[in-house]
Amino acid sequence: MTDTPKSDAAPETQENGAAGGGQATQEQPSMRILGQYLKDLSFENPNAPHSLSQEAPEISVSVNVNARPLAATDFEVELHLDAKAMAQDKVAFAAELVYAGTFRLENFPQQLLHPAVLIECPRMLFPFARQIMAEATRNGGFPPLMLDPIDFAAMYQRRMQQQTVGQA
Repeated sequence: MTDTPKSDAAPETQENGAAGGGQATQEQPSMRILGQYLKDLSFENPNAPHSLSQEAPEISVSVNVNARPLAATDFEVELHLDAKAMAQDKVAFAAELVYAGTFRLENFPQQLLHPAVLIECPRMLFPFARQIMAEATRNGGFPPLMLDPIDFAAMYQRRMQQQTVGQA
């Protein structure tokens, strides 16, 4: 049995969460996906079977992101994908997809919270939404629509510029 004498020396870390230099330690920002889900899916093939044998259609795609708070640190983020294919002035197919997720963002500085919700959250949802859109078009009798990666940071910047112009 060994005896360890008690020491009055101060421990290396100070009490009250303060470390060397007298600065309080700050927790790192964290982002977690609480759930993700298909919220809405519509695929229309109005001119089938004639549209299936035509030349490659002209396809237009639009992307939008919406978010709403659920609690102090929880947000629902919706990724909207709309695709429309036209061939010989007729609709070959129209697809609409809303893929959503709930996220918990903790310890984010206020100035970084909004960009994190509208850039990083949809970036995490996109691969799943892309796969669903590809399968929907393939199941509709067309080649899978493989969407290119989306620059959500550029989308966010455009959105902020539009809001700034709208407020002026």
